[in-house]
Amino acid sequence: MMKRLPLNQPNFTIRRERDTRALSRFALLLFSGLLLAGGFIFAAGQHFAAVNHGYESEKLRLERTLLKEQQQRLLLAREEATAPARLESEGRKAGLQPVAPSQIEPAQGSQKMAAPATPALAAPATPLGR
Repeated sequence: MMKRLPLNQPNFTIRRERDTRALSRFALLLFSGLLLAGGFIFAAGQHFAAVNHGYESEKLRLERTLLKEQQQRLLLAREEATAPARLESEGRKAGLQPVAPSQIEPAQGSQKMAAPATPALAAPATPLGR
């Protein structure tokens, strides 16, 4: 075997030069990475908020439809309850009688009166036992 270096060769210690810009490059890289990660987190939050808003909007749209249907049913029930024919029949059940023409006094200053479309109900002719 061949020996290339003597065993007692004095070697100089080699020191590397310090790279003064390495720390600034590392800080810039770290800041850029944090900024990018923060952007992704913000975008994800916005996306989930938009999806949640869509679900809420759909739920409110359904509730609005149900409330409109209920409003239509209630308006129809009110119209049926206040129909003149129903009011007359309910009045008769309660003991009321139609108003006679002799019970109506003409308005002062008005000679001509329009006739009502349906007869109005008045109190019963006989007291109800009071």
